[in-house]
Amino acid sequence: MNVEHALQTADRLAVPTTRGLPSAHAWWPQSLAHGAPGVALLHIEVAAAGLRSWQRVQDWLTVTAHSPITTGRSTGLFYGAPALAFTLAAAASVRSGAYRSALASLDEPVAADARRRVAEARARIAAGRLPALAEFDTIRGLAGIAVLLLRRDPGGQAVRAVLEYLVDLTRPVSIDEGKLVPGWWTRTGATGRPDKDYPEGHGNAGMAHGIGGPLAALAVAALKGVTVPGQVEAIETVCAWLDSWRTDTDSGPAWPYLISRAQLDAGPLPPGNNGPIRRPSWCYGSAGLGRAQQLAALATGNATRRRMAEHALIRAFSDPTLRAATTDASLCHGYAGLARIASRAADDAEKPAAATLRKLAAELLGLALAHPNSAEAEPVPGVLEGAAGVALAALTPTIGPPSTGWDTCLLIT
Repeated sequence: MNVEHALQTADRLAVPTTRGLPSAHAWWPQSLAHGAPGVALLHIEVAAAGLRSWQRVQDWLTVTAHSPITTGRSTGLFYGAPALAFTLAAAASVRSGAYRSALASLDEPVAADARRRVAEARARIAAGRLPALAEFDTIRGLAGIAVLLLRRDPGGQAVRAVLEYLVDLTRPVSIDEGKLVPGWWTRTGATGRPDKDYPEGHGNAGMAHGIGGPLAALAVAALKGVTVPGQVEAIETVCAWLDSWRTDTDSGPAWPYLISRAQLDAGPLPPGNNGPIRRPSWCYGSAGLGRAQQLAALATGNATRRRMAEHALIRAFSDPTLRAATTDASLCHGYAGLARIASRAADDAEKPAAATLRKLAAELLGLALAHPNSAEAEPVPGVLEGAAGVALAALTPTIGPPSTGWDTCLLIT
C-alpha cells in the first residue's frame, strides 16, 4: 500500500505540465519546499528504486534549470542555488559521475554565499545587534546551508565557518541596559516581521525557524566527525535552555514554540503547570525538538538526555490528544513528518524504545496515507506541505533508507 500510494503520486506528477501545478510562479523552478526541485526529489527516489523511468527525473530537472538561478541573501536550503544543489546531489548519489558540471557550477556560489553570510552575521554580533530568523534557521538560514555543505564539502572552510558561527549564536547577548537574552533572540515575531503579540521580540524554539535547527546542525556535524572549537559546549547550552522551558505534561515532555519577552522576564512555568496543548510536528514542538535532542545526546554521549528525548518522542507520537491536534498529512506539520522522525529516531534508539518507535512510525504513516489530502486528484506538489513529501515518506518502509538522503533537509539525520 505504501509504495502504491507513492507511485500514484509520482504518476499524477509525472510531467511538469500536469494540470493544477503553480508553474507560472517565478519561485516554482527553485523551491525545494513547494516547487519543482521537491517533485524531482520524489522522482529520483522512485527511479533509484527501479520503479519508474529516469526520464521523469530529467524532465523535472530541466524545469529547475529553465530560469536564472537565484543566489545571495534571499536563498536557503529550500530555495535558490542551495535547493537546486541539494536536489542535484541527490540525483548524483544514485547516478555516480552524473551532474558533475552542474554541481560544480553551484558549489562555489553556495560556499561563497555562506562565507559572506557568516561575515555579515559576525559583524552584526560585534555591533551588539540581534539576528533575524533568516540568518540562522533551517528554512532560510545558515543551519539549513550547513546540511548542504556537510554533504558537498564536509572538510571545507565554508562548513567550518558556518559551524563556528552557530557556536557563537548560542552565546547570550546583553540588551536593554543589561538584560541577558539568548543569542538567537530576535526583535520580530515568528514570521520575521514585527508582531504586535511580540512587541519586544521572541526566542524561537522550532526546528524550521528557531534554535532547533542550529542544535540539530551542530549535532549532525559532530556525528559526522566535523567539529569546531566550542561545538559540544554550544550543544549543551541550547539543551540546557530547552530544559529550562520544558514542561512535563500529561501528554509527555513538551516545549513552547515561542518565548515572549514577558515570559522570559517571568521565567519558566513552575513544575506541574501544563500550559496549552501544543501539536507535535517537525517544524515546531516535541517531535522535531525531541529528535534534535536525541541527536544532541548521541553527539555528546549524554545517556540521560537520550532517554528523555526518546520518551518525549514516544509520548508525543502515541498520546491521543496530541494525535488529534495533528490535522494534515504533510512532512512539515502533519503525520508524514511524525512518521519520518519516528523512523529515524528508532534507528538510533535504545532497544526497548526502538521497537516502540518503529511501531509508531507505521501507525503514523498509515494516518498520513489515510488523510483526505493524500488522495487529491490534483495534489499540492511540494515536499514540505504537499504530496511529494508524503510520497517520499511512504516509500521508505518498503524500499529501505532513502537512496538520495532526501530527509537530511529536515535535519533529522
